[in-house]
Amino acid sequence: MSIILQTISDIMVMTRRDILKYLRLPQLLFFNAAFNIVLFLLYNYVFGGAIQTGGISYIQFFLPGFIAQTVVFGSTQTSVAIAEDLSKGLIDRFRSLPMSRSAFLTGRVISDAIRYVFLLVLMVAVGIAAGFRFQNGFGPAIAGLGLIILFGIALTWVAVFIGVTVKDVETTQIAGFVWVFPLVFASSTYVPIQTMPGWLQAFAKINPVTPMVDTVRGLFLGGDIYSSLWKILAWTIGIMLVFLFLAIRRYKLLTV
Repeated sequence: MSIILQTISDIMVMTRRDILKYLRLPQLLFFNAAFNIVLFLLYNYVFGGAIQTGGISYIQFFLPGFIAQTVVFGSTQTSVAIAEDLSKGLIDRFRSLPMSRSAFLTGRVISDAIRYVFLLVLMVAVGIAAGFRFQNGFGPAIAGLGLIILFGIALTWVAVFIGVTVKDVETTQIAGFVWVFPLVFASSTYVPIQTMPGWLQAFAKINPVTPMVDTVRGLFLGGDIYSSLWKILAWTIGIMLVFLFLAIRRYKLLTV
C-alpha cells in the first residue's frame, strides 16, 4: 500500500512540475492555442463554402472533427517535451532519486490531459462565436468532450513512446507529425469520406479518427452513435494499453 501511495505522490509531483512549466512559459500554451484558432478560421472560412456536407452548415459538420483534431495534433508536443527532457540529462537526475520510474512519463501524460481540457474549452468558445451550436443537449456535449480527452490520452502514450525512442528533439518533432497527418486528413474530419477515392475510403473507414469524429459529431448534433462508439472505445483502449506498456518498458531500459 505504501508503494502505491508513494507512486501516486511521485506522479503528482511530476504533474505539478509540468503544469508549472506552462505557467512559467505561457508562450507554450499561447502559440499552441493560436495555431489551432488560425487553422480553424482558415478551414472554416476559406474551404467551408466549397465543401458539401449533406444539408448542414460546414461549421456544424467541421467543428466536432476539428476539436478532436486539436488533441491529435496536441499530442505531438508531448514527444518534443519528452525528448527535450532526455537531451538535458534529466533521466540521470531522476534515476538518483527514490522515485517511481513511471512517474516521469505518467505525470507528463496527466499534465497534457489538463492542457487538452484548456484547448477544448477554448476551441468550443471560438466555434460558438463563429456560429456553431450544440443540438443534442448539455450531457451528450460533455460526454463528447470527455471522449475526445480520453482518445487524446491514448495518443499521448504514442507520443511518449516516440519521445523516449527517438530522443533527438528535431527528429522527434518530425516523427511526431509523420503519423498524425494521415490520421487527421484521411478521415471524416474535413469532408464526408464518401467523396474520397475508393482506396482512400478503405483507409478512412479503419482509421481510428473516423469513428472518433463520427461519435463526437453524433453526440454534439444528434444521431446514431452506436455503430462508431464501440469502435473508438476499442481503438482507445487498445492504443493506450499497447503504447503505455511500450513507452514505460522503453523508458526503464534508459534508466537501467
